[in-house]
Amino acid sequence: MKQLLQSLRTGGIEIPEVPCPTPQRGEVLIWTRATLVSSGTERMLLEFGKANWIEKARQQPDKVRMVLQKIRTDGLIATLETVNAKLDQPISLGYSNAGVVLDVGDGVTEFRVGDRVISNGPHAEVIAVPKNLCARIPNGVSDEAAAFTVMGAIALQGIRLAGPTLGETFVVTGLGLIGLITVQLLRAQGCKVVGIDFDSRKIALAQELGAETVDLSKGQDPIIAAEQFTRGKGVDGVILSLATKSQEPVHQAALMCRKRGRIVLVGVTGLDLSREDFYKKELSFQVSCSYGPGRHDPAYERGQDYPAPFVRWTAQRNFEAVLDMIADGKLNVERLVTHRLPFDCALDAYELLGNSKFCLGILLKYESKNNLKIPLQRTVPVRSSSGTTFTSRKASLGFIGAGRYASKILVPAFQKSGAGLVSVYSKGGLSAVRAAHKFGFSESSTNLDAVFTDGRIDTIVVATCHDTHAALVCRGLRAGKHVFVEKPLALTLEQIDEIEQLYTSLQIRPLLLVGFNRRFAPQIACAKELLSGVKGPKSFIYTVNAGPVPGDWIQDPELGGGRIVGEVCHFIDLLRCLAACSIAEVTAMRQNADTMSINLKFQDGSMGTIHYFANGHKLFPKERIDIFCDGRILAIDNFRRMTGYGWPGFRRLNLWRQNKGAKEMAAAYVNAIRHGAPSPIPFPELIEVSRATMAAAD
Repeated sequence: MKQLLQSLRTGGIEIPEVPCPTPQRGEVLIWTRATLVSSGTERMLLEFGKANWIEKARQQPDKVRMVLQKIRTDGLIATLETVNAKLDQPISLGYSNAGVVLDVGDGVTEFRVGDRVISNGPHAEVIAVPKNLCARIPNGVSDEAAAFTVMGAIALQGIRLAGPTLGETFVVTGLGLIGLITVQLLRAQGCKVVGIDFDSRKIALAQELGAETVDLSKGQDPIIAAEQFTRGKGVDGVILSLATKSQEPVHQAALMCRKRGRIVLVGVTGLDLSREDFYKKELSFQVSCSYGPGRHDPAYERGQDYPAPFVRWTAQRNFEAVLDMIADGKLNVERLVTHRLPFDCALDAYELLGNSKFCLGILLKYESKNNLKIPLQRTVPVRSSSGTTFTSRKASLGFIGAGRYASKILVPAFQKSGAGLVSVYSKGGLSAVRAAHKFGFSESSTNLDAVFTDGRIDTIVVATCHDTHAALVCRGLRAGKHVFVEKPLALTLEQIDEIEQLYTSLQIRPLLLVGFNRRFAPQIACAKELLSGVKGPKSFIYTVNAGPVPGDWIQDPELGGGRIVGEVCHFIDLLRCLAACSIAEVTAMRQNADTMSINLKFQDGSMGTIHYFANGHKLFPKERIDIFCDGRILAIDNFRRMTGYGWPGFRRLNLWRQNKGAKEMAAAYVNAIRHGAPSPIPFPELIEVSRATMAAAD
């Protein structure tokens, strides 16, 4: 299938072939019939992409501060690699989609194959969307009209926050698509509306739709107009549906409002608010979030709805309300259409956005499919730049997962190890295509089964969400494949037991490795060599300046397992490696989900404490390891600087850049596979560390 993508680095637009997504649990698979270009949001993305480095930095000062902080802690080279990796990721454009259901994932009973639905899906021929971000299209509403639904829900959510009542007067500043829809919805609620814009053509359209108007291009004064229109009382509310860096629209809105008026920001504007403007009138100001309650809530988007008696208008119910307004003829979206283009000519749509020609609603039309049992291409071959094809060798990889960590760290590490890159899988397909082209995989895929049955693949790399690790490891082992799984190995003791029983029951045991890369770092290798001459017990203090991640998926016990299982396992493994001795006892104290101390006692009397804290400062290094033994000390600072105190012949080992051992880990694993050597981390040790992690979490 084809999908519209934009490069954040250059702003360039392309329509490449991408594997069709496979609907996951709670998702709906849709064949697209029409999508609507968001002239405001997508124009901003185009301008950002085409901007140079300095202009990009000016547009995102918060990101610049994050980059500067990372340079101080991780170094310039590591930071530049992170920034470049982010800019190399293409983004999907579009979020207003109308189509027909092709298939549904597990747990979806609300939709059936053949239903016409709208969703927030991108500009693509086939999309997979969470069921709570879809709504059924009523009979009598065309696909083109339905494509305006998500845009309409954004306008409707802004109106709901403003709380208009019959007879009130509202100003809509900015008469783009959302602004003109807002005008109509306010009129339908019995409000008097004033529309403000610089574009006379939009002003004329707003007048047709029932609004009084203020044409700023003709020098008309909105303050005076609002005063006259409300008989001197001031307007009841202002909805700002525009995109500007200026502070003037908010100041202007405050001057137009009556006492205790309401201002709602739906678009983007400068937010250097004047206390004087708001204090005397006791004005309220609120920023509207997307389509309504549930948007950006992972639980809602995965299918957990909010009960209607308590949250009357969710994102999905806002979609349905907009569709009803279109069906009843109270929302006229046909009047907002200025251009219709076939999807294959989508690049022309963005040429329209980039020039000065007048455009509002740009609709992209897709090929109609009468037969919904169409074959879906879930594997897309990739021709390498040299024109060669994949040749079989030991350590031929099938990558499951192509997210940020996999693409930035794991795939490059395995590529440099000389492993064969056969297939890369992602559930949506987009990240797999990018990884395939960038690193030279033979194909990208959304067919998970094919990764396990492909005879060319002898090694599976699992780099997916934590809740999938145990099942994918077991599946890979049963298929007779070597398995590398990014930490953690599993989320529960039951899963660990299952993996242990399966592995020990195999007559021929593939190599299983968990991505505990830190034990392979150059400074850790040096520390192990120095410690090998120490006969007495050792003491370790491992300080992790983790930082808070409220609401992050890793905090979800079912998805990420929590921060001990999902992250602290790394540090438990590293101390187990440095101690070179089995863990005898685990105790822990937890202040909250992000801040804890874990104590390990080893069989030889060594002890270690892991301080995993989220209440520190970002400028402090993220990881520090202090090792005390035999009258000597080793201090490793963020895997960049290592200092020895009292070690004959050793004072320091400093690196130009941070190195946490990912490349060395991949090389060790690939060499073990090729030479029939044991796994770089013995299987019993993996199980021991996993059980110790569970004990710490308990």
